[in-house]
Amino acid sequence: MAALWMVRCGIKTLVIDKREENVPAGNADGVHCRTMEILDSFDIIDRIWKESCHMAEMCMWFPGSDGTIRRSMRTSNAIPGISRFPCGVLLAQHRIEKIFLDEIRESAGVSIRRNVVPISIESDSNQTQDHGSHAVTVKLREAARTDPEPMIHGVDHARARERKYMDIEETVRAKYVIGCDGAHSWTRAQLGFRMEGEQTDLVWGVLDIIPLTDFPDIRSRCRVSAQSGTIMIIPREDDLVRIYCQLSTLAPGSDGRFDRSRVTPDTILEAAQKIIRPYKLEYNYRDWWAVYQIGQRVGNYFSAEERIFLAGDAIHTHSPKAGQGMNVSIQDAYNLGWKLALVAKGIAKPSILKTYETERRRVAQELISFDRNYSKLWSSPPKKDMADQSGVSVADFEGAFVKQQLFTSGFSVHYDSSILTAKESNGVRNDEQLEPHDGVGSPPSHQHLATKTVLGKRFPSFKVVNHSDARSWHFSRWLSADGFFYIVLFAGDVSLTNQMERVRTFASEITTRSRIVRLRHRSRTSNDSRNGIAQILTIHSALRQQVEFHDFPPLLRPYDEKLGYDYNRIFVDSESYYEGHGKAYEGYGVDRERGCVMVIRPDHYVAWIGELEDVQGLEAYFARILR
Repeated sequence: MAALWMVRCGIKTLVIDKREENVPAGNADGVHCRTMEILDSFDIIDRIWKESCHMAEMCMWFPGSDGTIRRSMRTSNAIPGISRFPCGVLLAQHRIEKIFLDEIRESAGVSIRRNVVPISIESDSNQTQDHGSHAVTVKLREAARTDPEPMIHGVDHARARERKYMDIEETVRAKYVIGCDGAHSWTRAQLGFRMEGEQTDLVWGVLDIIPLTDFPDIRSRCRVSAQSGTIMIIPREDDLVRIYCQLSTLAPGSDGRFDRSRVTPDTILEAAQKIIRPYKLEYNYRDWWAVYQIGQRVGNYFSAEERIFLAGDAIHTHSPKAGQGMNVSIQDAYNLGWKLALVAKGIAKPSILKTYETERRRVAQELISFDRNYSKLWSSPPKKDMADQSGVSVADFEGAFVKQQLFTSGFSVHYDSSILTAKESNGVRNDEQLEPHDGVGSPPSHQHLATKTVLGKRFPSFKVVNHSDARSWHFSRWLSADGFFYIVLFAGDVSLTNQMERVRTFASEITTRSRIVRLRHRSRTSNDSRNGIAQILTIHSALRQQVEFHDFPPLLRPYDEKLGYDYNRIFVDSESYYEGHGKAYEGYGVDRERGCVMVIRPDHYVAWIGELEDVQGLEAYFARILR
């Protein structure tokens, strides 16, 4: 994800990977709704959507009074209507990686080198404040090519042979480094950072198999809970099923860790068979297996002097049962990538880089708190009776599952006030984050103008109609991930003379103000952000037959000498011929007559809201960010 951002923003990038090839099987596989929106902003979701297993339903099985497991509930796996993607999907990590790599390799600016390891990293403290300098030095060493290493699915498999490294070293100078190197991060260790948190005594095994079973819900996500333990069933692509099984008979040693050599695939299968009785469970094909001990930790620092950053499992570790690992890691990089790109290109001030830690640390801490409760919920036995205080009832689990859907889908993220998000935090201004930058004070922002579009939260999407050709679109499809901010003009009812005049005045002010000139539209023939830092998209609420495309001011309908007008900039909140009425103004909580203006960050979080007349406030917002 970080490299993909660099591709889209035109930043020269080197990716190093100690592996000779992609992960062959197993590992992460769940892609939640918010992550699919993110991938769609890069226009790479179609292959994932087509190749994956769609996880539409959640089933819960609990023991009846006779101890036999029975289906207790069926429900949607995600909150209906929360996203243009109706549910999460499952696809093997190596297939998702390939889709990323195929996209990245089309760019000449990104180089991917495998079988290479870093041996040292240091940052020159004399240059760290000069963000035009290559202040970070990394020494690399290439491993000698070997025969393919055996896949390590568990400790009873053959150990990977010791890798031999060539004596040739290479020195790379970089402006920035992102360590996305996992829970045992080499980058984190070199920086002297530590993980803070705890290790539990909960042990789970994982099998990826093609099951031979008479269990009726094998192609739905399930929690199956018996007095002997709990399993989670997750359907996968190509008829695979992932089974997470609680290994309650294992106990950790005196150091808090358990002996992995005691676990085999048969250990996991036998435990799962005991839980799923009276149904049968066997397999003849196993794709992958693993065993893990649940721990919840967060890194004490996310970056070193805003030059060397950590992302993903390198700064937060947790259980895999809620499918958050790959999703939150992608969202870390989605938050950081555009900030690094804009600073590296000399467009944005380096101060925006501080927001990576302030925004993502809160998310990581919420993730660990969530995972702690979620793991306990999944690992607790079913209640034997009403007096049983240690167990979980059907009602307990159902209530918790529904409540936590917002978090697991990825839509609970709420960034606080900062240089990038002009808002009030809990009714009190965050003076540390909103102090004047270069003499520019905090820009006012008006949440009441868009009551259902929350400052600091993800910009939702509703169906709108293209003003020129009447085609219906989800509006967020036009918010591409290319490093640009988006100024969304809710133009209101432009069939009213006074309202159209307000729109024209807004466009004139944007065009003539010295700081706003940089916000003019980019050329459709170029991805060079020197043509501007923001794009303007318009949604009006008038009837299409009451206003024409050329009635709008030129700023809102860009013209190119070769390609003509850009007809994909003006939309209407109206009923389409084929897909009904998206009711976008109602969904965003915007007045249909007067409208408003919003600034959407490159990662699609709401940054600023104002009146059409408040061009000064809009200017002040960008003045705090731009060099």
